[in-house]
Amino acid sequence: MSHSPRIRTVLSCTTLVAALGTGVTACGSSDGHPLSAKPYDAAGQIAFNGPVGSQKADPDKPLEVTAQGDDGRITDVTATDAAGRYVAGELSADGDRWHSTTPLAADAHYTVRVSTEDEDGAPGRKLLAFDTNVPDNKKRLKVTFGPEEGKYGVGQPVTASLSAPVKGKEARAVVERALKVRSTPATEGAWYWVDSETLHYRPKEYWPAGSAVSVSSNLRGLKVNDKLWGAETKPLKFTIGDRVEAVTDAGSHHMTVYRNGEEINSMPVTTGKPGYSTRNGVKVVLGKEYSVRMTSASIGSSDFYDKQVYYATRVTDSGEYVHAAPWSVGSQGYANTSHGCTGMSTGDAAWFYETVRQGDLVRVVNSYGEDMPTFGNGLGDWNMSWKTWRKGSALLTGAKEGPSVADAARLRPQV
Repeated sequence: MSHSPRIRTVLSCTTLVAALGTGVTACGSSDGHPLSAKPYDAAGQIAFNGPVGSQKADPDKPLEVTAQGDDGRITDVTATDAAGRYVAGELSADGDRWHSTTPLAADAHYTVRVSTEDEDGAPGRKLLAFDTNVPDNKKRLKVTFGPEEGKYGVGQPVTASLSAPVKGKEARAVVERALKVRSTPATEGAWYWVDSETLHYRPKEYWPAGSAVSVSSNLRGLKVNDKLWGAETKPLKFTIGDRVEAVTDAGSHHMTVYRNGEEINSMPVTTGKPGYSTRNGVKVVLGKEYSVRMTSASIGSSDFYDKQVYYATRVTDSGEYVHAAPWSVGSQGYANTSHGCTGMSTGDAAWFYETVRQGDLVRVVNSYGEDMPTFGNGLGDWNMSWKTWRKGSALLTGAKEGPSVADAARLRPQV
């Protein structure tokens, strides 16, 4: 179908006012079509390759809308599912054909809005609707978000556990693009692929105190790869409390605790002795246990011990705690005598236990120990630079540092 160039005439509105105050308004286009004219039904002007009647479409099959005859063209096509997800597509320059360029979602209801115009420029409209089926013999990829709903400290990352491994940049990009983290106030952040089944999300800086965070996924029905399709995901909401940070100086044998930047306590402590030096770096509080039995078997220590400790605040998966150590009070503030934990008096440990919550920060400095790893032993996410963290994203790899338009839309969402 060919079209000769058409010259659009300028629309004009003229108001005639009679001498006695009676006004007559004329508004229209010079080709004879009133601006308020109702679009005509374009059913006879287009063809659609979607299913007929109660049949369902194969989500792997691209959509296609084509113009029929020589008396018009397609001007726009918008396809969305019930969740509001748009289908990307391309419209040919001559308006003869539109086709989708991304896969449809499985088990979804779609609405397709087609706009046309005839050879005189009059607008036409057609609304199409259909459902997609669920491909046979395909696995459903489930996502479980963490932590649980509640209130957390400013260092708490968001975790996403996948029910099946996802490999390859394109497949990971599909998953990551579907995972949404929104916060009030808006905070820049990004996902990091820890491994093929685990992602962590953290802001560039710690969460602002008092933030509200919501996490959701629109992965349902989306094709991840030839074997995986997204499943429904339970959303998550949690809030952030005050910024509480404990700084343990293994060199001076003291811990100082801050709330929103103000010092609220300082206490003598003992940390790991030579051979068991406490790890340096930022650790996130994982939980609290009133009573914990600690034995040398847990760390392979050559000197045997077996103690019941109280007011134990866990900061690593391998068993590093901040806890009461009444047997070492004489060394607290003077020497490091523990097997890696931070020990303090029973009174100070009780105060610390009652003051901190999961997600609060415990930072160790001036220890002879190794650095806290980013992953694999609790939540060491904050020990990685932001520049390096961004490289762990399937969407931001290779992206330049800075507030690009894409980053702003994805990483600074509003509730």
